Amino acid sequence: MKFKTGDIVLGLFVVGLIFLIIIPLPPTILDVLLIINISISTIILMSALFSKEPLDISLFPTLLLLTTLFRLGLNLSSTRMILRDGYAGEVVQAFGEFVAGGDIVIGCIMFIIITIVNMQVITKGSERVAEVTARFTLDAMPGKQMAIDADLNTGFIDEAEAKKRRKKIQDEAAFFGSMDGAAKFVKNDAVVGIFITFVNVIGGMIIGVAMGGLEFSDALQKFTIVTIGDGLVSAIPSLLISTATGILVTKTSTEQEMSTTLTKQLLSSPLVLMIVGITITILGLFTPMGIVVTLPIAAVWFFIASRLNKQQKIAEVESEIDTEDEAAEEIRKPENVISLLHVDPIELEFGYGIIPLADVHQGGDLLDRVVMIRRQIALELGSIVPIVRLRDNIQLAPNAYSIKIKGVEVAKGEILFDHYMAMNPGYVEEEIDGIATTEPAFGLPALWITEMQREKAEVKGYTVVDCPSIIATHLTEVIKRHLHELLSRQDVQTLINNVAETHPTLISELTPKLLSVGDIQKVLGNLLKEGISIRDLVTICEVLADYATSVRDTDVLTEYVRQGLARAISRKLFTLPTNQVITLDPTVEQQIMSSVQHTEQGAYVALDPKVVQNLMNQLKREVNKLTSVGLQPIILTSPIVRIYFKHLTEQYMPDLIVISYNEIEQDVEIQSIGMVSIA
Repeated sequence: MKFKTGDIVLGLFVVGLIFLIIIPLPPTILDVLLIINISISTIILMSALFSKEPLDISLFPTLLLLTTLFRLGLNLSSTRMILRDGYAGEVVQAFGEFVAGGDIVIGCIMFIIITIVNMQVITKGSERVAEVTARFTLDAMPGKQMAIDADLNTGFIDEAEAKKRRKKIQDEAAFFGSMDGAAKFVKNDAVVGIFITFVNVIGGMIIGVAMGGLEFSDALQKFTIVTIGDGLVSAIPSLLISTATGILVTKTSTEQEMSTTLTKQLLSSPLVLMIVGITITILGLFTPMGIVVTLPIAAVWFFIASRLNKQQKIAEVESEIDTEDEAAEEIRKPENVISLLHVDPIELEFGYGIIPLADVHQGGDLLDRVVMIRRQIALELGSIVPIVRLRDNIQLAPNAYSIKIKGVEVAKGEILFDHYMAMNPGYVEEEIDGIATTEPAFGLPALWITEMQREKAEVKGYTVVDCPSIIATHLTEVIKRHLHELLSRQDVQTLINNVAETHPTLISELTPKLLSVGDIQKVLGNLLKEGISIRDLVTICEVLADYATSVRDTDVLTEYVRQGLARAISRKLFTLPTNQVITLDPTVEQQIMSSVQHTEQGAYVALDPKVVQNLMNQLKREVNKLTSVGLQPIILTSPIVRIYFKHLTEQYMPDLIVISYNEIEQDVEIQSIGMVSIA
């Protein structure tokens, strides 16, 4: 394990703080450490003052603990010297004689005032602010997290920015929680300082009179001056640290330096400064203060107000000029249309009447539902769903919504606000009153009912859903139907990289040696187009690696992959003890295979249109037999015919399920109840 020099120095410093309490120090070393203590306190104060936000000094609670321990060690070392020698070095002596004026009373008063200001004003206020800020920060965390999820879902930020914002929220909560407790260090440090000073005075006089043979007045003068100096040399750094704590917990995030922000906020209005100047002038003219002191100060405020007024007028003119120049420059720029060329993969546009459903501040949960849709599809189909951009569109009807795929509307619907949609599952005979409508996702007949009718409809057996669920369900079905279009090469590369973390040999053999990312994308798109999950990407890649050495046609490779996923396909489609299907007449299969034409762009079926029409009519009759009894129609073909027959039916029945014999597990029982033939 490699140790860094900085870590070693930090470790020795912390250990040295402990030894500082135990080991007696020479006066010279104590002087150096006291100056270092004042320097560190000043550095911390300046860092807190000029930081842009509290998290810029995220280790402040730890620094607070270490500096408090450092001052305590110095206090104990100086106390040992005072009680032993009546002397604690030049620094302590200078604070006692120079800062306190060499007077016991003045020194005591100064020390008491500094300590009281530190404890009751700065430290107590900082402690309260830290406590309230920590509480508010923790209470605001859920709302901030939801806001980040909302921005992520609407496309305002990406995953990296969302992760960065979430980490900042967690860091803020941890920081202010630590500051709430760390503020106690400063407060208790001031209390200990008073106690140590009291002990030094009493103990020093006892030692001086009883053991040193000094008169009471001499002992009082000698030990009190040194003790006051020791108290001041500790109280001043403590005051600096307390001030830094107060600044940090009251600071708000800003992109500008604190000096710039203060100047803008306090000296932003010439009117305010003019009123201040007039007030000071009146005080000088009509009170005993006199004009000698007040008029120069008032003149300074008048001067600043005049300069500020001129600067603001110049800034307004420059702003107008800059705005005009920018507008003209934007018109002249040939690149100003680049931002308009971006097309969102998925868009959900809605009229202004649906805005409350998407606004979290009004109790809407549509954004949360969109997040769940992406997760649900990822678990169900194993594909990456692009971010769904939600936006309002005043051109739509108030309660209408539109779903777009790559900028083109593919579905739309309309809801009745403050109503529920009730659907008859097929076995409810008793009717209810409502406004007739059609369920947008599946085209089922439905009724709009009010809140008062909801419970009654549910009791009778109707399926009742609210408006957000209607939109979310419609959006889910549209995404599933177009998921093969939304799967990009970049998404495929992301999926491949995920597999490569656990199966590097498989991926290195498959791509780019045997198949390109584009080829894999076509295979995965073919699977998704027919609703086959690609979540088991390892098995898919294994099959592709086995057959890609001899087969280059992605459609044929798709068939091999489907056979490799036979267990998953069977478990999804066949759930009954005996499953009924429709088969193809061998003559039909032979005719289809003899009509297959192979080109460089792929293979297609070149059947006579009349034959195709006749074949589709026969297929529809057989399909209607299954749907009439409530069963899902499934067409069973030979492996070599499946893909071509699926291509034939896509135009007429795009949702028809076509599988081959090789895609069925051996333990699944199949019963053919119909056969498609050409009359």
